[in-house]
Amino acid sequence: MSNVGAPLVEAIDLIKDYKIGPRGSRTNLRAADHVNFSIYRGKTLGVVGESGSGKSTVASILAKLLAPTAGSIKFDGTDIASLSGASLKKFRRRIQTVFQDPFSSLNPKMTVLKSISEPLVVHKVGTKKERIARVEELLVMVGLEPSYATRYPHQLSGGQAQRVSIARALALQPEFIILDEPISSLDLSIQAQILNLLKDLQQKFQLTYLFIGHDLGTVAFISDDIAVMESGKIVETGTVEAIFTTPKHEYTKKLLSAVLDPTKDLGRFI
Repeated sequence: MSNVGAPLVEAIDLIKDYKIGPRGSRTNLRAADHVNFSIYRGKTLGVVGESGSGKSTVASILAKLLAPTAGSIKFDGTDIASLSGASLKKFRRRIQTVFQDPFSSLNPKMTVLKSISEPLVVHKVGTKKERIARVEELLVMVGLEPSYATRYPHQLSGGQAQRVSIARALALQPEFIILDEPISSLDLSIQAQILNLLKDLQQKFQLTYLFIGHDLGTVAFISDDIAVMESGKIVETGTVEAIFTTPKHEYTKKLLSAVLDPTKDLGRFI
Protein backbone atom coordinates (compact mmCIF):
# COMPACT_ATOMS: atom_id res chain seq x y z
CA MET A 1 0.00 0.00 0.00
CA SER A 2 1.01 3.63 -0.45
CA ASN A 3 2.12 4.81 2.99
CA VAL A 4 2.92 8.48 3.57
CA GLY A 5 2.90 9.38 7.27
CA ALA A 6 -0.14 8.52 9.37
CA PRO A 7 -3.33 7.62 7.49
CA LEU A 8 -6.01 10.28 7.19
CA VAL A 9 -8.79 7.66 7.26
CA GLU A 10 -8.82 4.27 8.96
CA ALA A 11 -11.54 1.63 9.02
CA ILE A 12 -10.94 -0.69 11.95
CA ASP A 13 -12.74 -4.05 12.08
CA LEU A 14 -15.90 -2.43 10.70
CA ILE A 15 -19.16 -4.38 10.91
CA LYS A 16 -22.64 -3.36 9.75
CA ASP A 17 -25.65 -5.62 10.25
CA TYR A 18 -29.20 -5.11 9.02
CA LYS A 19 -32.31 -6.88 10.24
CA ILE A 20 -34.43 -8.05 7.32
CA GLY A 21 -37.74 -9.86 6.97
CA PRO A 22 -41.08 -9.59 8.79
CA ARG A 23 -41.21 -8.70 12.47
CA GLY A 24 -40.92 -11.73 14.67
CA SER A 25 -38.87 -13.72 12.17
CA ARG A 26 -36.18 -11.26 11.13
CA THR A 27 -32.81 -12.51 10.00
CA ASN A 28 -29.43 -10.82 10.07
CA LEU A 29 -27.81 -9.46 6.91
CA ARG A 30 -24.16 -8.53 7.31
CA ALA A 31 -23.38 -5.77 4.78
CA ALA A 32 -19.87 -5.06 6.12
CA ASP A 33 -17.91 -7.89 7.68
CA HIS A 34 -14.75 -6.97 9.63
CA VAL A 35 -13.62 -4.35 7.09
CA ASN A 36 -10.15 -2.84 7.57
CA PHE A 37 -8.31 -0.32 5.41
CA SER A 38 -6.27 2.89 5.54
CA ILE A 39 -6.25 5.89 3.20
CA TYR A 40 -3.25 8.18 3.21
CA ARG A 41 -3.24 11.93 2.56
CA GLY A 42 -3.31 12.86 -1.11
CA LYS A 43 -3.95 9.26 -2.16
CA THR A 44 -6.90 7.37 -3.61
CA LEU A 45 -8.17 4.06 -2.33
CA GLY A 46 -10.40 2.38 -4.89
CA VAL A 47 -13.01 -0.03 -3.56
CA VAL A 48 -14.29 -2.38 -6.24
CA GLY A 49 -16.96 -5.05 -6.20
CA GLU A 50 -20.31 -6.03 -7.64
CA SER A 51 -23.61 -4.48 -6.54
CA GLY A 52 -24.48 -5.61 -3.03
CA SER A 53 -20.87 -6.23 -2.02
CA GLY A 54 -21.06 -3.62 0.76
CA LYS A 55 -19.14 -0.78 -0.88
CA SER A 56 -21.77 1.93 -0.43
CA THR A 57 -22.53 0.79 3.12
CA VAL A 58 -18.90 1.39 4.05
CA ALA A 59 -19.00 4.78 2.32
CA SER A 60 -22.11 5.79 4.30
CA ILE A 61 -20.43 4.83 7.57
CA LEU A 62 -17.35 6.83 6.57
CA ALA A 63 -19.54 9.88 5.92
CA LYS A 64 -21.28 9.32 9.28
CA LEU A 65 -24.61 8.78 7.54
CA LEU A 66 -24.82 5.30 9.06
CA ALA A 67 -23.60 4.02 12.43
CA PRO A 68 -21.56 0.80 12.43
CA THR A 69 -22.76 -2.21 14.36
CA ALA A 70 -19.20 -2.69 15.59
CA GLY A 71 -15.72 -1.43 14.83
CA SER A 72 -14.75 2.17 14.18
CA ILE A 73 -13.73 4.83 11.69
CA LYS A 74 -10.86 7.13 12.56
CA PHE A 75 -10.46 10.41 10.71
CA ASP A 76 -7.17 12.20 11.29
CA GLY A 77 -6.70 10.05 14.38
CA THR A 78 -10.14 10.72 15.93
CA ASP A 79 -12.91 8.13 16.20
CA ILE A 80 -15.80 9.80 14.36
CA ALA A 81 -18.33 8.09 16.66
CA SER A 82 -17.21 10.47 19.40
CA LEU A 83 -18.00 13.58 17.37
CA SER A 84 -20.96 15.81 18.19
CA GLY A 85 -21.88 19.47 18.23
CA ALA A 86 -19.13 21.78 17.03
CA SER A 87 -16.63 18.96 16.44
CA LEU A 88 -19.14 17.12 14.23
CA LYS A 89 -19.84 20.28 12.24
CA LYS A 90 -16.10 20.76 11.72
CA PHE A 91 -15.81 17.15 10.55
CA ARG A 92 -18.61 17.70 8.03
CA ARG A 93 -16.58 20.51 6.48
CA ARG A 94 -13.56 18.27 6.02
CA ILE A 95 -15.33 15.37 4.30
CA GLN A 96 -17.74 15.46 1.35
CA THR A 97 -19.49 12.94 -0.91
CA VAL A 98 -20.21 12.83 -4.64
CA PHE A 99 -22.98 10.34 -5.42
CA GLN A 100 -23.72 8.14 -8.41
CA ASP A 101 -26.74 10.00 -9.81
CA PRO A 102 -26.28 13.79 -9.78
CA PHE A 103 -29.93 14.39 -10.60
CA SER A 104 -30.97 12.59 -7.41
CA SER A 105 -28.53 14.58 -5.28
CA LEU A 106 -29.37 18.00 -6.76
CA ASN A 107 -32.61 19.70 -5.70
CA PRO A 108 -34.67 20.16 -8.91
CA LYS A 109 -36.16 23.37 -7.50
CA MET A 110 -32.80 24.99 -6.80
CA THR A 111 -30.57 26.76 -9.28
CA VAL A 112 -26.96 25.71 -9.65
CA LEU A 113 -26.02 28.81 -7.65
CA LYS A 114 -28.19 27.78 -4.72
CA SER A 115 -27.10 24.13 -4.85
CA ILE A 116 -23.39 24.92 -4.77
CA SER A 117 -23.71 27.73 -2.23
CA GLU A 118 -25.93 25.71 0.15
CA PRO A 119 -22.96 24.24 2.11
CA LEU A 120 -21.53 27.76 2.43
CA VAL A 121 -24.84 29.05 3.80
CA VAL A 122 -25.20 26.14 6.25
CA HIS A 123 -21.69 26.68 7.59
CA LYS A 124 -22.04 30.49 7.51
CA VAL A 125 -19.10 31.00 5.18
CA GLY A 126 -18.79 34.44 3.56
CA THR A 127 -21.26 37.15 2.65
CA LYS A 128 -23.85 36.70 -0.08
CA LYS A 129 -21.57 38.49 -2.55
CA GLU A 130 -18.58 36.36 -1.54
CA ARG A 131 -20.63 33.17 -1.90
CA ILE A 132 -21.69 34.14 -5.43
CA ALA A 133 -18.05 34.80 -6.34
CA ARG A 134 -17.06 31.45 -4.81
CA VAL A 135 -19.72 29.60 -6.86
CA GLU A 136 -18.49 31.22 -10.07
CA GLU A 137 -14.92 30.25 -9.18
CA LEU A 138 -15.98 26.66 -8.51
CA LEU A 139 -17.88 26.40 -11.79
CA VAL A 140 -14.81 27.43 -13.74
CA MET A 141 -12.76 25.00 -11.67
CA VAL A 142 -14.91 22.06 -12.82
CA GLY A 143 -15.01 23.18 -16.45
CA LEU A 144 -18.31 25.10 -16.62
CA GLU A 145 -19.00 28.73 -17.48
CA PRO A 146 -20.15 31.00 -14.62
CA SER A 147 -23.42 31.51 -16.54
CA TYR A 148 -24.42 27.96 -15.52
CA ALA A 149 -25.17 29.37 -12.06
CA THR A 150 -28.65 30.42 -13.22
CA ARG A 151 -29.61 27.00 -14.60
CA TYR A 152 -31.72 24.30 -12.97
CA PRO A 153 -30.78 20.59 -12.93
CA HIS A 154 -33.21 19.71 -15.75
CA GLN A 155 -31.29 22.15 -17.98
CA LEU A 156 -28.04 20.21 -17.52
CA SER A 157 -26.64 17.11 -19.19
CA GLY A 158 -25.55 14.22 -16.98
CA GLY A 159 -21.92 15.24 -17.20
CA GLN A 160 -22.70 18.88 -16.45
CA ALA A 161 -24.83 17.88 -13.46
CA GLN A 162 -22.01 15.73 -12.07
CA ARG A 163 -19.59 18.63 -12.50
CA VAL A 164 -21.99 20.76 -10.45
CA SER A 165 -22.05 18.03 -7.77
CA ILE A 166 -18.26 18.01 -7.70
CA ALA A 167 -18.22 21.83 -7.42
CA ARG A 168 -20.60 21.62 -4.48
CA ALA A 169 -18.39 19.00 -2.80
CA LEU A 170 -15.41 21.35 -3.17
CA ALA A 171 -17.20 24.43 -1.82
CA LEU A 172 -15.97 24.04 1.77
CA GLN A 173 -12.44 23.06 0.74
CA PRO A 174 -12.61 19.52 2.15
CA GLU A 175 -9.61 17.26 2.64
CA PHE A 176 -11.39 13.99 1.88
CA ILE A 177 -14.01 13.19 -0.77
CA ILE A 178 -16.02 9.98 -1.05
CA LEU A 179 -16.77 9.25 -4.71
CA ASP A 180 -19.61 6.72 -4.68
CA GLU A 181 -19.72 5.37 -8.26
CA PRO A 182 -19.61 8.95 -9.60
CA ILE A 183 -19.39 8.04 -13.29
CA SER A 184 -21.51 4.88 -13.61
CA SER A 185 -24.61 6.78 -14.78
CA LEU A 186 -22.69 8.74 -17.45
CA ASP A 187 -21.88 8.03 -21.11
CA LEU A 188 -18.47 6.46 -21.71
CA SER A 189 -17.01 9.58 -23.35
CA ILE A 190 -18.13 11.72 -20.40
CA GLN A 191 -16.80 9.19 -17.88
CA ALA A 192 -13.24 9.78 -19.09
CA GLN A 193 -13.67 13.55 -18.80
CA ILE A 194 -14.93 13.32 -15.22
CA LEU A 195 -12.15 10.92 -14.20
CA ASN A 196 -9.52 13.27 -15.62
CA LEU A 197 -11.18 16.22 -13.85
CA LEU A 198 -11.08 14.36 -10.53
CA LYS A 199 -7.40 13.52 -10.99
CA ASP A 200 -6.58 17.15 -11.85
CA LEU A 201 -8.48 18.45 -8.81
CA GLN A 202 -6.76 15.95 -6.54
CA GLN A 203 -3.34 17.07 -7.72
CA LYS A 204 -4.24 20.76 -7.47
CA PHE A 205 -5.72 20.61 -3.95
CA GLN A 206 -3.94 17.55 -2.51
CA LEU A 207 -7.28 15.82 -1.99
CA THR A 208 -7.72 12.35 -0.54
CA TYR A 209 -10.28 10.12 -2.25
CA LEU A 210 -12.26 6.97 -1.59
CA PHE A 211 -13.39 5.92 -5.07
CA ILE A 212 -16.11 3.27 -5.27
CA GLY A 213 -16.83 1.38 -8.47
CA HIS A 214 -17.73 -1.97 -9.96
CA ASP A 215 -15.40 -1.84 -12.97
CA LEU A 216 -11.83 -2.71 -12.07
CA GLY A 217 -10.34 -0.90 -15.07
CA THR A 218 -12.03 2.38 -14.15
CA VAL A 219 -11.11 2.07 -10.47
CA ALA A 220 -7.50 1.28 -11.39
CA PHE A 221 -7.23 4.38 -13.58
CA ILE A 222 -7.80 6.77 -10.67
CA SER A 223 -6.53 4.79 -7.66
CA ASP A 224 -3.19 4.28 -5.93
CA ASP A 225 -4.39 1.23 -3.99
CA ILE A 226 -7.36 -1.09 -4.48
CA ALA A 227 -9.53 -2.99 -2.01
CA VAL A 228 -11.64 -5.76 -3.55
CA MET A 229 -14.96 -6.39 -1.77
CA GLU A 230 -17.18 -9.46 -2.00
CA SER A 231 -20.21 -10.18 0.19
CA GLY A 232 -19.29 -7.52 2.74
CA LYS A 233 -15.66 -8.57 3.08
CA ILE A 234 -12.45 -7.12 1.70
CA VAL A 235 -10.95 -10.20 0.09
CA GLU A 236 -7.80 -8.58 -1.31
CA THR A 237 -5.90 -5.29 -1.11
CA GLY A 238 -2.85 -4.02 -2.90
CA THR A 239 -1.38 -1.45 -5.21
CA VAL A 240 -2.87 -1.21 -8.70
CA GLU A 241 0.20 -2.95 -10.11
CA ALA A 242 0.01 -5.80 -7.60
CA ILE A 243 -3.71 -6.36 -8.19
CA PHE A 244 -3.22 -6.48 -11.96
CA THR A 245 -0.03 -8.52 -12.10
CA THR A 246 -0.32 -10.90 -9.14
CA PRO A 247 -3.99 -11.19 -8.07
CA LYS A 248 -4.40 -13.69 -5.25
CA HIS A 249 -8.16 -14.12 -4.75
CA GLU A 250 -10.42 -15.88 -7.23
CA TYR A 251 -12.93 -13.03 -7.10
CA THR A 252 -10.20 -10.54 -8.04
CA LYS A 253 -9.26 -12.77 -10.97
CA LYS A 254 -12.91 -12.81 -12.02
CA LEU A 255 -13.06 -9.00 -12.01
CA LEU A 256 -9.80 -8.86 -13.97
CA SER A 257 -11.21 -11.16 -16.62
CA ALA A 258 -13.81 -8.49 -17.38
CA VAL A 259 -11.03 -6.00 -18.22
CA LEU A 260 -10.01 -6.30 -21.86
CA ASP A 261 -6.46 -7.68 -22.06
CA PRO A 262 -5.31 -6.41 -18.64
CA THR A 263 -1.66 -7.34 -19.29
CA LYS A 264 -1.55 -5.26 -22.45
CA ASP A 265 -3.49 -2.39 -20.90
CA LEU A 266 -1.57 -2.37 -17.59
CA GLY A 267 0.46 0.69 -18.62
CA ARG A 268 -2.73 2.76 -18.59
CA PHE A 269 -3.31 2.01 -14.93
CA ILE A 270 0.10 2.14 -13.22
